[in-house]
Amino acid sequence: MSIQLSNGWLQRLNGELGAPYMRELIDRLDDLYESTTVYPEKSAIFNALHITSYEQTKAVILGQDPYHGPQQAHGLSFSVQPGMKVPPSLKNIYKELESDLGVQAPDHGSLEAWARQGVLLLNTVLTVEAGKPNTHQGWGWEKFTDAVIDALNEREEPVVFILWGKNAEAKAAAINTEKHLIISSPHPSPFAARKGFFGSRPFSRANAFLESVGREPIDWSIPKLSELIHT
Repeated sequence: MSIQLSNGWLQRLNGELGAPYMRELIDRLDDLYESTTVYPEKSAIFNALHITSYEQTKAVILGQDPYHGPQQAHGLSFSVQPGMKVPPSLKNIYKELESDLGVQAPDHGSLEAWARQGVLLLNTVLTVEAGKPNTHQGWGWEKFTDAVIDALNEREEPVVFILWGKNAEAKAAAINTEKHLIISSPHPSPFAARKGFFGSRPFSRANAFLESVGREPIDWSIPKLSELIHT
């Protein structure tokens, strides 16, 4: 597997891509893609970085690992491919979005519209074995995604880090809160959403911060599936 990064990420992550742990991880994945089913497809592993450039990033929504069902994962945290059933956590994200900003949920689960506006939809771990959540934890992805967060943390231009759940919140210690904003809450899963995710208003809070530092707010509305098909 060859890794092609652009969008300002390559120069900041080149050292990680050449590190022994990363070469071992890629070799391991190459073997697994040949012998079993791994999600997302190879070409989509780094979609978050391909779609949202380093310079464009305004906010980061940090997830855990990709969805492990067929045709769901496409390299963006919490997002599923258009036409797939909306997962329970994403349904709760849509509920909070409507409560917070009055934005109605779309009829699909693709969050690519957010990614194209500067919302880096990053998972802590970027691959998973089919039907087996968390199977690639501890393989080295965490170190790589730490480097992504470190690169953004070093930026002078402020970023909003939206951390949902304990795994995401563990990244908070590395973030300079004198420059950047952290919005953290319980995970939007059905098991945790009522423990503080609902009512946390992450979308309006993110936009208020961006406007306060002179950046354009994010349009959190998502086009309907029919509009995606015709664009």
